[in-house]
Amino acid sequence: MNETHTSTTALSGRLAGAAWRKSTRSQTSNCVEVAPLGSGPATVALRDSKDPSGPVLLFDRAGWLGFLTGTKSGQFDLD
Repeated sequence: MNETHTSTTALSGRLAGAAWRKSTRSQTSNCVEVAPLGSGPATVALRDSKDPSGPVLLFDRAGWLGFLTGTKSGQFDLD
């Protein structure tokens, strides 16, 4: 899930140019956005839509598929 860059400018440029989409399952106060980043070590980015300049989670393809599987199975539910 982690990505190492020699420059934060490279990552910032990829994130600034990313096509962010809000989840269709998001509620008014619980919104996440996802953006495909193309090729490279990180292929998907995830962020809180209420804080677009805040932290971003980066996933490689296998990590993203694992995150989706865990989410769908309730692995990350707080209840």
